[in-house]
Amino acid sequence: MDKCLIIGSTVCDVVINVDQLPTTAGDVHISNQTMALGGCAYNVVSVLHHLGVPYTFVSPVGTGMYGEFVARELEKQGIQTEVRVEGENGCCYCFVEHHGERTFMSHHGVEYTFNPQWLDGLNLDDYKYVYICGLEIEERDGEQLIDTLSNVDATIIFAPGPRGNLIPQERMERVYQLSPIVHLNEQEIKEQTGCDTVEAALEVLYEKTHNKIVVTQGAQGAMTYDGIITHVPGESVRVKDTIGAGDSHAGAFISSLAKGMDDKSALTFANKVAAQVVQVSGVGLSDEVWGRMKNYKIY
Repeated sequence: MDKCLIIGSTVCDVVINVDQLPTTAGDVHISNQTMALGGCAYNVVSVLHHLGVPYTFVSPVGTGMYGEFVARELEKQGIQTEVRVEGENGCCYCFVEHHGERTFMSHHGVEYTFNPQWLDGLNLDDYKYVYICGLEIEERDGEQLIDTLSNVDATIIFAPGPRGNLIPQERMERVYQLSPIVHLNEQEIKEQTGCDTVEAALEVLYEKTHNKIVVTQGAQGAMTYDGIITHVPGESVRVKDTIGAGDSHAGAFISSLAKGMDDKSALTFANKVAAQVVQVSGVGLSDEVWGRMKNYKIY
């Protein structure tokens, strides 16, 4: 089984349930509020962890009440990162409306920083896949992260995310030159290429990366593109919230690749995991569900 390196943030998600978001100067009552681990890299590594895929997690954990929360909860789950840094951890306020869609308001702290020295002592030749997301590229140490990845032979899995179109174009071009597998949704790929259709966007992005592209489509499933579109339908489920659904899909797809699956099987399994995640609050699937996922027949 191939080993994976996951680089990025772990944050405290403050999940706030409301019927609908207030307008300016509005006044609404929330129905529920919880705190849970989140962050793109954490959401990805959580999937690998529960599926037994070998990984190294490089996620800086800071100080303050959110930093202590993150450190404590990671320890509870048995997910290790050796990176502790000075400075406060931020958090993400996740507003979830009655129909399940989420709106994020983030306060970034040291969890979005990167130092190449954190990889000292690792044999980077041990890793087949390296995951990064757009938030780390967008932030102050994005150039350092790209410089570091330029010296890695592993396949990069890059999830630009909903803020991908805000990343400086020069940085994005440098990432694309690494020929990453890009993982994103329909809206993101259209915004980041300026195309009106997914089909046109796929061709534009593929010309930059020359590697497969994964596009998620919610209940409609997902597709890969490597010059030819391969589509796998999704499942129709009752959505509680969409927090971490894309990240969990990416984590399941990476896990499948690490286990030697072909793209169609990997998409099928990733769709299955994402369908489970949207039925719960946040990304916290039960051990029972993870047991079913781990023993899913295509494994």
